[in-house]
This record gives sequence, structure tokens and C-alpha cells, in this order.
Amino acid sequence: MDTTTTAAGIRTVLNVGGNSKAIAIPAHYDGWRHDLLDIDPAGDPDILCDARELLTLPGMAYDSIYCSHNLEHYYAHDVPKVLKGFMHMLKSDGFAYIRVPDLDAVMQTYVKRKMDITDVLYQSPSGPIMVRDVLYGFGKKIERSGEDFYAHKTGFTPTSLQKVILKNGFRIIGITRGNLEIRAIAFKGVPRETDLDMLGFDPQKIAEALSAKPIPD
Repeated sequence: MDTTTTAAGIRTVLNVGGNSKAIAIPAHYDGWRHDLLDIDPAGDPDILCDARELLTLPGMAYDSIYCSHNLEHYYAHDVPKVLKGFMHMLKSDGFAYIRVPDLDAVMQTYVKRKMDITDVLYQSPSGPIMVRDVLYGFGKKIERSGEDFYAHKTGFTPTSLQKVILKNGFRIIGITRGNLEIRAIAFKGVPRETDLDMLGFDPQKIAEALSAKPIPD
């Protein structure tokens, strides 16, 4: 598949690790061309690739990267490889939308409810999710597939997620949290005003972020 060509006027989103196009992505991508990249061929991805290898693909091909509950599937030392790959794949005014479990909220809930690691934390479309599933990966899926790439190998709090995103080249980031999840929107460079409106960013905060110095390595 040629990821460098796009029909005139059609914006593009690369869904990294989304497993299947049958799984809905956020409504702000309605009308965009949706390409799926995944390491598992079972989901019939448009691009069969390990997200740590994004630098091997043609760059500056997408307006947005959508990555939902995938970044935690890499060891902490590999997360920068994935984020640098996002930077490589995005156009100069593109943005990444990243969702991961909120380990800070999970741990607070675990302690407050006096839970065991095998207690059910919440119900999902895939079935009950135990505390252990959030920490280490959805056990039933790992068992059924026999693939350890479904295991969780690291985790994030809002602070640690923001720090690693900024350290790997993104200039502006917005963090929200809820339902035991962290949601981060990060821009590669100066964003489109239409995207800022679409995503609900405050123009004043954007101006301050653009003038801030990058976080050193």
C-alpha cells in the first residue's frame, strides 16, 4: 500500500495498533481516510508492521495518528521508538491522539476499594476486566491468541505520559483523564486552527506552549 498518496481534500488518520477497523474511532475522524496499522495479521490491517518500525515507512503521510491502548504494549525503553515513529509519519501540522490506562487512577481505586488483583475493575465489551488485566494485559485475549504482544509491558500516569511525549519531539500536548484512562493530544508543530477548534484547545495555552523550550533528554 502506498501511504504517500491521498485523494485531494481527504484527510488521513493512521490507527496504530487498533486491531480491527470494526472497532470505532473518535467521531472527529468522520470523513477521514482511516488506515489501520497492526502487528497482528488477523485484523486484516492496511499496513502490517510493528509500531517500533515506523521509521522504515514513508514519512509525513498522515494528518493524525490515533493510538488507543497500544502504547502500554511496549517496554518503556521502546516507547520513544514508537513516538519518534509517530513524528516521522505525521505531516508538519499533524497531531497524535493517544489513549492509555491511567495507572494512577487504577492504583487509587485498588486501594480505596481494598481490591484483590483478580477482582473485576470494570465491565468492557470484551467481558469483565480484572485489576491484573489492566496492569499486565487482557489475560483471556493473550491466552486465546497465544501472542505475548498483547501483554502490557509498561504503564503511565498523566505526568509520565506527558513527559515522554514531549521528550520525543512533540511541541504541544493536552491531557485529559476519566474512566481509568488517560487521553493525550500532541502536535508535531504549529497546528491548524481548524484542528484546535475541533479538539477544543484554548488558543492562549497553545501560544504559551509554542514559546516553551523543549524538555532536554
